[in-house]
Amino acid sequence: MTKRQFAILSAIIEQYAEVAAPVGSVMLAKLFGVSSATIRSEMARLEEMGLIMQPHTSAGRVPTDKGYRLYVNKITEVEAAHPSELDRGARAIEARVGSYGDRADRAIRSAVDSLVELTQNLGLATIGDELYMNGIGNLFSQPEFMEGSHVQAVARLLDNLEPWLREAAPNEPLNVYIGSENPIGKTSGATLIISRFRSPYSDNSYIGVLGPTRQSYGKVMRLVRHAGAMLEEVL
Repeated sequence: MTKRQFAILSAIIEQYAEVAAPVGSVMLAKLFGVSSATIRSEMARLEEMGLIMQPHTSAGRVPTDKGYRLYVNKITEVEAAHPSELDRGARAIEARVGSYGDRADRAIRSAVDSLVELTQNLGLATIGDELYMNGIGNLFSQPEFMEGSHVQAVARLLDNLEPWLREAAPNEPLNVYIGSENPIGKTSGATLIISRFRSPYSDNSYIGVLGPTRQSYGKVMRLVRHAGAMLEEVL
């Protein structure tokens, strides 16, 4: 893959996250300062690689799960090499969580509520043997989840999430399950981003968000990672 092809893939992912509509060659041509024909040629190559697809008869393209995975892996590498400074959202989580340092349950709930507000996803965390969730309205207000089949698959994922977390115990500080990578609800079109942290309840406590695969991955991953690190520090 060339640098330009990855840049085009990134632009499609980021634009699609913002507008929830397939991204066309005209917009990308303006962005990159090249002809629409050049963009269409590059998009055809990305489609051949299985990184983007053309939904229905739309002239635009949307990312595939494979395209998202490539993008997430790349931004993870960049973040590891060049950690970003704390943004306003991360500082807001710090302020709210820090005020409950003596109450683990309140600190965890506060961190989840902050993630819900900042990411507009569903937020979740394990508190002892319970799974705390907030923001279900956010999740089902997304255009992807207006169809019955997607709603049922997401509901299945939520119903089975707590036992799956206990059994699988994802062991990375940040774990990203994109669409069909999800252990449950593979057809849900949802992404689960969770951070493992140590708490008074368990060495394997989790906090994260569940939302559509159409995510602002860089921002959401940073916030979830920071929420887990902040909880571990405070608790």
